[in-house]
Amino acid sequence: MKKGYLAIVLHSHLPFVKHPEEEYFLEENWLYEAITETYLPLYIVFNKLKNEGIKYEITMSVTPPLMNMLSDPLLSERYVRYLKNRIELVKSEIKRRDNKKESEILNFYLDRFLMLSDLFENELGLNVLSGFKKLQEEGFLEIITCSATHEILPLELNERAREVQIEVGVSEYERFFEKKPRGIWLGECAYTDGIDKILSDNGILFTFVDTHGILYANPSPLYGVHAPVVSKNGVAFFGRDPEASKQVWSANEGYPGDFNYREFYRDIAYDIPLESVKKYLHPAGFKFDSGIKMHRITGKVPLGKKELYDRNKALEMADIHAGNFMFNREKEAEYLLSVMDREPIMVAPFDTELFGHWWFEGPDFLERLLRKIFRFSKKIETITPFNYLKKYPVNQLSDPAVSTWGDGGYFKVWLNEKTDWIYPHLHVLGKKMIALSERVDNPSPIEKRALNQMARELLLAQSSDWAFLISVGTAIHYSERMEKFHMNAFLTLYDMVNSGRIDESFLSYLEKKDSIFPKIDYKIFRRKRAAM
Repeated sequence: MKKGYLAIVLHSHLPFVKHPEEEYFLEENWLYEAITETYLPLYIVFNKLKNEGIKYEITMSVTPPLMNMLSDPLLSERYVRYLKNRIELVKSEIKRRDNKKESEILNFYLDRFLMLSDLFENELGLNVLSGFKKLQEEGFLEIITCSATHEILPLELNERAREVQIEVGVSEYERFFEKKPRGIWLGECAYTDGIDKILSDNGILFTFVDTHGILYANPSPLYGVHAPVVSKNGVAFFGRDPEASKQVWSANEGYPGDFNYREFYRDIAYDIPLESVKKYLHPAGFKFDSGIKMHRITGKVPLGKKELYDRNKALEMADIHAGNFMFNREKEAEYLLSVMDREPIMVAPFDTELFGHWWFEGPDFLERLLRKIFRFSKKIETITPFNYLKKYPVNQLSDPAVSTWGDGGYFKVWLNEKTDWIYPHLHVLGKKMIALSERVDNPSPIEKRALNQMARELLLAQSSDWAFLISVGTAIHYSERMEKFHMNAFLTLYDMVNSGRIDESFLSYLEKKDSIFPKIDYKIFRRKRAAM
C-alpha cells in the first residue's frame, strides 16, 4: 500500500500581450520565451514519459489569456520567426568563436532550437495547446482553468464582475478543451469568503489556497494541509505543502541555486556585436535576453566571473535532486500516515515558468522525478486533486481563511501606495459596464461590436499582472501604460455608444489588438436578477 500522494500543480499564466501595430514588440517576447524554455520542453518531457510507459498524474492550469495567445495566428507566426532568428544567431556565433567549449554549448542550443522548431511547426501545427489537450485526453494531465484575466477577486468590489471573471474562465476552457473544467486556479490563490459560492455555481469542484488559507480555516483542519477541506458551498480546497514546495522554488535554499545549473542572468545578447543584435534580435538594436545563456551559476561571483555551462554535469545534478526530492516526500508521507487515518496528499504548486525559464533544468528534474516515482517508489504516487477526491469523497467541512500565495500572504503586492490608484477606476468601470449591459437590449451590429469590445477592455484592465509588475518594479512603464490603455479604451467606447457615434476604425483597431475572448457577449455582465 502506498503511504501518500504527491500532487504537482503547475500554474501557467502570462498577461495578454499582442501588438499587431508593430512588427517587433519587446513584451511579446514574454510569450516566446515561455514557449521555448517552458511549454515545449515540458510537453516533450510529458510525451516522452508517456511513450516509455511511465504512468504519472500532473495538474496544470492554463489561464484564458494564455489559451488565447497560444492559439493566436499572428503570435504563432511571430514565434516561428523568433525561433528562426535564434537559429541564425547561434549559427553566426559558432562561426565567430573558436573556443571548443563555447562551440559545444552553442551547438547544443542549435540542436535544441532546430528540434523545437520542427516540433512546433510540424507535430503541433503551431499550437502548443493541442499537445497538452491530447495528454489530458490520455489521462496524464488534469488541465484546469483560471478566472478570465487572473484578477485578484477579493479586491473586486462588484459582485457581478467577480462572477463574470469565473464564468468567462469556465467558458473559455470549454471553448479550447471541449469539456467542462473540474478545477480552477484562483489568480494568485487569492481567496475570501463568498468566492466558493461562485465556483460552486459554475460547477467547479476544487481549487487551491496557500498554506495559511487552510491552517487558519474555520474550524481548524484536522489534517492540516495534507487533506482537502470542503467549504459550506461544497468546493474542495487544497493547501500548499511548504515542505514539498520550498526545495523546488527557492533559489537560495532549494535545488535551482545549485552552482552547476545554468545561470539565468548572463545572456549572450549583451556580449555579441551590435550588428548581430540588429540582425537577429531587434532591428532597432535593443538588447534583451536571447535565451542563449552559456554559463553556470558558479557561485556568488560577478557575472563576468561565471564559468562555462556543463550540460552533462547539470543533468547529473537534476537526477540527484530528483532522487533527493522523492526520498524526502517518501519520509514525509510515512510520518503523516502514522498520524492520519488516510493517505496524505502533499500538494506542491509552482508557477510553470519556474521549470525551464527560471530554472533551465527544471523540466529535466521533473522528467527524472516522475520516472523515479513510477519505477522505484513503493511509498508515494503522483495524483491529481480530482482523483484524490474520488478516493476520499468525504472531507472535513471548513471555510478557508482570507489569503493569497503572494509575498506576505495577503494583498500588499497588488494593493499598495504604488497601485492604489487602479482600483477606484476599475470599480467605476465595472458599474458602468453592468448598467450599460442591462440598459441596451437591441443594439445595432456595430453597437454590439463596441459593447463586446468594452467587455474585453474591462476584463483586460482587471488583470492582476499590471499591479504586480508595478509593485515589483518590472516593466513599470509598460504596465502603467497598458492599465491606462484598457481603461481609456473602455471609456472611449462607452462615450461612443452613449452618443450613437462609433468610430469604426478605432473599434477595428481595438478588435485586432485586444482580440481576446472572441465569443464574448456583453450581456454576460447583466446581473442575474436583471436578466430574469
